[in-house]
Amino acid sequence: MNNSDGNSGSSSQSTANNRSRVITKASSPILDQTQNVKLTASLETTIQEIQSIMKDDSDFIQRRFQVFGEYNAAIFYYSSMIDQAMINSSIMKPLMHVPGMPGEKRIEQNELHDVLMNQIIYHSEVKAESNLSAIVEGLLRGHTAVIIDGLDQAFLISTSNIDKRAVDQPATEQVIRGPREGFIELLDKNISLIRYRLQTPELRIQTMEVGRRSRSRVAICYMDGITNAELVNEVKHRISKIDIDAVLDSGYLEQFIEDNHYTPFPQVQYTERPDKVVANLLEGRVAILVNGSPLALIVPTVFSQFYQTAEDYTERFVMMSAIRLARLVALVFSLVFPSLYVSIISFNPELIPTEFAVAVAGGRAGVPFPAVIEVLIIEISMEVLREATIRLPRQIGGALSIVGVLVIGQAAVSAGFASPITVVIIALTTIGSFATPAYNAALSLRLLRFPLIIFAGIFGLYGVVIGLILIANHLLSLKSFGVPYLTPWVPGDIQGMKDLLVRGPLWRMGNRPSFLYPEDSQRVSPDTVTGMNEPPYNVLDPEEITKEKGSE
Repeated sequence: MNNSDGNSGSSSQSTANNRSRVITKASSPILDQTQNVKLTASLETTIQEIQSIMKDDSDFIQRRFQVFGEYNAAIFYYSSMIDQAMINSSIMKPLMHVPGMPGEKRIEQNELHDVLMNQIIYHSEVKAESNLSAIVEGLLRGHTAVIIDGLDQAFLISTSNIDKRAVDQPATEQVIRGPREGFIELLDKNISLIRYRLQTPELRIQTMEVGRRSRSRVAICYMDGITNAELVNEVKHRISKIDIDAVLDSGYLEQFIEDNHYTPFPQVQYTERPDKVVANLLEGRVAILVNGSPLALIVPTVFSQFYQTAEDYTERFVMMSAIRLARLVALVFSLVFPSLYVSIISFNPELIPTEFAVAVAGGRAGVPFPAVIEVLIIEISMEVLREATIRLPRQIGGALSIVGVLVIGQAAVSAGFASPITVVIIALTTIGSFATPAYNAALSLRLLRFPLIIFAGIFGLYGVVIGLILIANHLLSLKSFGVPYLTPWVPGDIQGMKDLLVRGPLWRMGNRPSFLYPEDSQRVSPDTVTGMNEPPYNVLDPEEITKEKGSE
């Protein structure tokens, strides 16, 4: 017994050491070479070193000038990434001012650094840097470097001004009632959209750099005092282990940090809605944003999140509970309906009414394929049509979808390649898959339809049941950052059941999800619940007003 406890303690200690270990990753070869190179007081030497790194970049600007008409200097920046007006007015104009007015004294060499830093450069974000690699990194991020002969430090000034698209309504998560703002590609703007909705000092945003050459900024967002500290540390640890050339989108990170890499089901939720990110942060989850990506990642994730929408919480709970149930039925419908049709038509036609069976048999009289082959052909054709509609320009894509559904479908029935009932079944299945709000979850269900259809074509209803058991067993084995994927179904959670099949009243969901183990579990004050239970005071009731006037 003691040995077991000792082994357990050493194992946990080893895990802690692995989590705290500093992971060294490769960087850009050029930055590696300049990592320990310090600037000298020679302006010419520094210019040569920077030119040897930037070489023939057409948008890299170097200009020589004199500070106060006395000290030789040079300014460096990328013209495609900076605000030219800011450089002219806040940097060049005060630096090139020549003292000549009465009372202006000459600035000595030993005073130059302090005077420039504290009195001359009209900018709030300026720092002195002596490391060559840090200067190069700053230039690549849109900063401007000013180097003066005789000083062994450069001035790095933030002048970045990159064109970006305006904040607009999310294209993939549209709602009728709710905010109309969506994330854009600029990380700082996305962070501001979150801070706009969470104006509290408990919001914590920590940034990291991922990618040897892209040097992509990654922001980890969580609520201090709500989010479990171990969850935050695990997210940081998984991201810190990533060593790749470039991270061009948040989808790159998703594939590295998920628990199971060989499952069709998504274990990380993504969204482009700031209000949805804020709602999940307040529940105790962690959000991950990547510079250059309009999609934020949310962890941990459970399966029930993929058929819920932000609109579920902005409307009354009775109406949205009915809509959520309809959405869940459409989700199950899109998964099993084609396989049920194949199994019943091929093996158990006695399960359907006689009149309907005669109508189905009459429709399939001229079809030369078995039901399983027929359904597979139509399903594959529908997937090809759907993919073509997405990739084509919007004006052509709409026309193609109409032509594909009406003309090709009718032609297939007329030519005898498919029966009318099969076309109806596949059309209803496709519409059901569109009702799933999350595209990645809908895609996994679309892919799982094919093995279910094959099982149904070989074993009938037994094959459908076997396929569903395998899918359920796989779902039970999945976890997202340690949280079972089917929570709060399995393991059961009474509090979580209030927001599962139906959406309970907001004042009844007083605690945060317990499976996230938040540090502060209370979400709704008990006083609010007490106030909701009090009978309403009918201030404008005509009878009450008449009585009051009569008593007067």
